[in-house]
Formats: sequence, C-alpha cells, structure tokens
Amino acid sequence: MTSNTATMNGAIAGPSLWSRMMSGQAGPVTVVLMALFVIWYGGAVLMNAPTQIDKYNRADQTWTKMQLIEDTLAQERPILPAPHQVAQEMYKTIFATKITSKRSLVYHTWVTLSSTLLGFVFGTALGILLAIGIVHVVTLEKSLMPWVISSQTIPILAIAPMVVVVLGAIGLKGLVPKAIISTYLCFFPVTISMVKGLRSPQVIQLDLMRTYNASKWQTFWSLRLPSAMPYLFASLKVAIAISLVGAIVGELPTGAQAGLGARLLAGSYYGQTIQIWSALLTAAFVAAIMVVLVGWCERRVLVRMGARS
Repeated sequence: MTSNTATMNGAIAGPSLWSRMMSGQAGPVTVVLMALFVIWYGGAVLMNAPTQIDKYNRADQTWTKMQLIEDTLAQERPILPAPHQVAQEMYKTIFATKITSKRSLVYHTWVTLSSTLLGFVFGTALGILLAIGIVHVVTLEKSLMPWVISSQTIPILAIAPMVVVVLGAIGLKGLVPKAIISTYLCFFPVTISMVKGLRSPQVIQLDLMRTYNASKWQTFWSLRLPSAMPYLFASLKVAIAISLVGAIVGELPTGAQAGLGARLLAGSYYGQTIQIWSALLTAAFVAAIMVVLVGWCERRVLVRMGARS
C-alpha cells in the first residue's frame, strides 16, 4: 500500500528535474558542451605534457602532477590551447581592442564576412536560376545537371589559387575572388535542393493547375515555388556555412593581410596556436549565427505563406 502510494505521488509530482531539462533543446546541448570541454581540457593536458616535462628536465626541476596540469594549461605556445586561453584571446581581440585595429577579430571577421555574404547572394541566385532551368528545360537537365554534380568533385584548395591568379591578372582583386570561391561552394546545395523542391508537387496538384488552365509561370509561382521553400531554406543553412569556409579558403593562397584566413596564416607562421584557435572559434560562432538568422527568416517566410508557427 505504501509502495503504491509513493508511486502515485511520484506520478502526480510529474517528471524529474533531469527529465524536464533533457526534454527540451537547451539541456542536451549543455550536456554535450560540458562533455566537449572536459575532453578538450584532458586533451590539452595530454598533448602539452611532454613539452612541459622536457622543460622541467632541462631546468632540473622537480614537479608534481598538479603542478604539471597547471603548467600545461598555461603555456604561452601550447600544442593544444586550453579553452580558457582561447576565451581570453577572444575577449582581448574582440572586446578589448579597437575594431579598426589590425589586431581586432571584429575587423578581420568583417573582412571575411563581406565576401561571404556576397558569395552567398551570388551562389543562391545562381543555384535558383539553374534549378529553374533544369526543371523546365529537359535539354538543360541532361546537359547541365551532370556538370553541376561533377563540379563538386574538384577540391576547393586546388581551385582557389587558380581563381585568385586568373582574376588578379584581369584586375579583379580583394573581395571579388573570395566571393566567387564562396559562390562556387554554395551554389551546389541550393541547385540540388531547389530541383527537388520544384519537383515536389504531386501529379494531382499539377493536373489541377492544368484544369484551371494555368500557364507555366502561374504554376511555378503558385505551386512549385511555395512547395520548394522548405527545400530552399534547408539548403541555405548549408550554403551560408560553406560560403564562410570558401571565403576563408580564398584568403589563404593570396597571403591576405586581413580576414580570418589571414589570422590563421599569421598564427601558423609564428606558432601562435592560441591565435589560430580563437580565429577558428570565431568563424564557427559567426557561421552558427548566420545559420540561426536563416532559420529565423525561414520561420517568418513559412508563416507568411500559411504554415503553422
């Protein structure tokens, strides 16, 4: 009787705190982040320990395990910097430095972001136009689609230097070459997703449009395009992220003086691993913010089109 009462009381009390935390999105994300931080700190200790022990031996210094852990997490040029070292570098270069300074990550992020957004716009427009042509023109589907797919088999690291050199020879330097490399990367997912989206309406829906004597343009505008919106925004989330990758890759072969790619190059030249990691995490945060913004636009557009919020 007591056991049944306790069970009933537990059922009335509802799910536990852990269950409530894990039922949403914030709880699992927090747990994963904490696990990553633990692994990161452990990896920093293990990878930096040999160098630190060698320093102790050369200085004929005695050490304890706790002292070893503390020193491996405070090295000036560690093999793997600890999270707090990267956080300190990001705070110093983002908040404690003028944004016009060449040492500011905000300045370098804006340089990379400008080419990212330009390439994203070009790539999205190109992908949508190619998809419309492939869906409505059979000849383009047979002749163009294989080239669209095969274009992505060539490594971007092999293409980027050629693009930069060729465009530089005709006077196009700076923003445009990086934007074109971003365009090359991001048009592909948009094209493939839009082709699938534009073909997603069922046969009965297309027959209904023919019954209403709708033209191809009316069918496209009233049926195919609304049906393709979920596919388009799914591809845009991928495209905006790889557009940033393309802009960073475009900065590497040029020896750029500004941009996140330039920070990566400078860090690798001078062995500043903390600078490298701070630039990498900044790029990751920027990509995450852009994906969130695309998701926000997706919700707004779909609600305006009649979808449930």
